Amino acid sequence: MELNQYLEMFIEESKEHLQACSEHLLELEKNPDDLTIVGEIFRSAHTLKGMAATMGYEDLADLTHKMENILDAIRNGKIKVTAEILDVVFESVDHLEEMVFHIADGGDGKRNVQETVEKLKRIESGEPATMVAEEKLAQLESAATMVVEPNEKTFLTAADLKLSYDDFEKTVIFQSSEQDFNAYEITIALREDCLLKAARVYMVFEILEKNGDVIKSSPTVDRLEEEQFDSEFHVAFISRESSVDLHKMLMKVSEIDSVIVNEIHQDVFVTKTNAIDVQVPIQDEVAPSANDVSVPAEKQKTASNTNSKSSGHTTSKTIRVNIERLDILMNLFEELAIDRGRLLSIANEVNHGELNETVERMSRTMGDLQNIVLTMRMVPVETVFNRFPKMVRQLSRDLNKKIELNIVGAETELDRTVIDEIGDPLVHLIRNSVDHGIESPEVRRSKGKPEEGTVELRAYHSGNYVFIEIEDDGAGINRDKVLAKALSKGIVTHEQSLAMTDKQINELILASGFSTADVISDVSGRGVGLDVVKTTIESLGGNISIESTQNVGSVFSIQLPLTLSIISVMLVEIEKEIYAIPLSSIIETSIIRTSDILNAHNQKVIDFRGKVVPLVFLEEIFEVPREEKNDDGFHSVVIVRKGDKLAGLVVDSFIGQQEIVLKSLGNYLTNIFAISGATILGNGQVALIVDCNALMK
Repeated sequence: MELNQYLEMFIEESKEHLQACSEHLLELEKNPDDLTIVGEIFRSAHTLKGMAATMGYEDLADLTHKMENILDAIRNGKIKVTAEILDVVFESVDHLEEMVFHIADGGDGKRNVQETVEKLKRIESGEPATMVAEEKLAQLESAATMVVEPNEKTFLTAADLKLSYDDFEKTVIFQSSEQDFNAYEITIALREDCLLKAARVYMVFEILEKNGDVIKSSPTVDRLEEEQFDSEFHVAFISRESSVDLHKMLMKVSEIDSVIVNEIHQDVFVTKTNAIDVQVPIQDEVAPSANDVSVPAEKQKTASNTNSKSSGHTTSKTIRVNIERLDILMNLFEELAIDRGRLLSIANEVNHGELNETVERMSRTMGDLQNIVLTMRMVPVETVFNRFPKMVRQLSRDLNKKIELNIVGAETELDRTVIDEIGDPLVHLIRNSVDHGIESPEVRRSKGKPEEGTVELRAYHSGNYVFIEIEDDGAGINRDKVLAKALSKGIVTHEQSLAMTDKQINELILASGFSTADVISDVSGRGVGLDVVKTTIESLGGNISIESTQNVGSVFSIQLPLTLSIISVMLVEIEKEIYAIPLSSIIETSIIRTSDILNAHNQKVIDFRGKVVPLVFLEEIFEVPREEKNDDGFHSVVIVRKGDKLAGLVVDSFIGQQEIVLKSLGNYLTNIFAISGATILGNGQVALIVDCNALMK
């Protein structure tokens, strides 16, 4: 078996174990005396170490082992949990994450962690008789795991043998004992929720072959590689290693539930003219002691039956699917959606009863299929949110602030495409809240606030959108400071500033190059500002708004579409060309008289419900050629919105609402003004999709 085929599984599982470490470390900081949390962290680190060692990533395995030593000392009361010790453990987890990401990017996972290793060693050596994790592995396992005393030897009888042997195999085992080798029958049980059993089998055999010779296995190696077994398999093995050492080595493999190492006595097999005379030590029929290696056959049978019964209720009904496969599935469905539109158009033209009925039924089925495909691509925002508690903890220590992060609605789901893009903007906004928003404990005390500030990150659905909000109870946005900086940067003029509302002034911090930081630090003040956040969110078809009250706090609200692949649009016509305007940007449609159009500052506008709304003539923007100008005294207008801004898009006529498949324009047509993509309609015609955000800039 090739290890490369397990690389993707290794990367995903490693990320999960490291995330579990981070979450439990944060819990441990709040409950430093809860040793059950330490045990959870230790188990995740132990599994990660075994996986890394098996895959050949020695640097990763070595750092995890050093971290294990500290955790084991804490677990056994040799070291007291302090914030300083947790800082070093968090630092180790950060390095491990970087190593895993490096491996995911095709690297070798190597990283200079000498400084962190030295810190771990100093912590470990600070207490005498610190217990080494490797010597305590057996105590960490569940009650089903057998702990073998080094000087205890328990021999199998003929009746206890799990494997049947032919004459050659019996001779080999018999002769090996005469040459100071130990013969073992090893029973390995995998966890019921083990994902890739063949991978674990490979890891077991790799360890065994490095330390001796495998004589036989049940099931056979071929069947083990094809995963044609339940959860338990047996191996006949010859080695000079002790049963204790073998037990420790094998228990390092992740997802192993138990390992039972039984030694075969040298006199069990004696060859006599094709007959086997089995000689065994005489044993009284008494209950086995706690130090016995073997488990009575009756108990093993009972445990096996129990496991088999419970497994029927606990079998995992989820599978890992590569996102690329889901992308391919989505692309195929998009082609079907285009063909569906074409069939509907043809059916309307032909107007045949059976054809109409069939196409209508197919459309309903396609609608159900569309919901399933889109649901498959939905991912909880938790996958993004779970990185923030550790980040906020580190920032609060760096800035000498007391900050509590509350997360609400982490189960809210978003399309994977949006999830992949939204992480960095959220990091920037949270860092901004922690640095600029939350005051120092001394300042908060002087304002009558509690010393500990609060940042709340929440997500929720509303219609076809997901809203993500970052709220803090900090200083809020200083209106005068923002306006002064905007004037000095030339972002607004003095005349414009006089007419601006507080909300408009707050949103000036989203302008390019805007920063109010007095001191340049690692957290903020690099002059990048929040314009990158705004650009990214708008590129996803969303928008961001800010509400802030000085000395009370701020709320940054992000509105995002559920999916970017299939969107609802209003089809409009200009001359003979068809354009699609996303419904997410539309407030309403209207028919206006030519006499209602006014002029203000060389801009045509209309009065829409008491607001002055500028008009945008799409035929001029897209330079649509006209054979003759037709002015019947009326204009069709689509009122669109971006934040607080409104605009009226003037078109020739409305065609209607439709769900369309969003297609990019490709690499040859880049940076086309006010066009975000295209779609193919039912009649085969291509319709361009209007980017309302670009028009309103």
